[in-house]
Amino acid sequence: MTVVSKVIVQADDELRYPSSGELESIKNFLKTGEQRMRIVTTLTENEKKIVQEATKQLWQKRPDFIAPGGNAYGRKERAQCIRDFGWYLRLVTYGVLAGDKEPIDTIGIVGAREMYNSLGVPLPGMVEAIKCLKTASLQLLNAEDAQEAAPYFDFIIQSLS
Repeated sequence: MTVVSKVIVQADDELRYPSSGELESIKNFLKTGEQRMRIVTTLTENEKKIVQEATKQLWQKRPDFIAPGGNAYGRKERAQCIRDFGWYLRLVTYGVLAGDKEPIDTIGIVGAREMYNSLGVPLPGMVEAIKCLKTASLQLLNAEDAQEAAPYFDFIIQSLS
């Protein structure tokens, strides 16, 4: 839910007008709209490049993942791992767009730990993968945009740790 939606829902629940502090938070949210759109556009338009770079980084850091017996050994397993890169990148764009980590939490993190555990996917490996995704993504952004986007990746990393 965006800042605007939260303010409206909370004010309506309490049968009141938005407070000056709430209106200020909306104003700040709207001021960052152009930056958030620029970040999301860059990440979206470069998804394939980001996923390829993150995959390359992960296999270089953790060749055991793609070696016989590794969780990404085999064509199907590798494809699933690469698919997850795109899925997490999309979650980051949702968070950046909303200016809030809630979409990442409700859409992607709730249940992810349990799913990976049930599939036997080691969570430290997923954390390493998201770190690679973060690095590959942030290198395409200017310093200010990278600073704005980084906490969304960090939220995923912390949630899976």
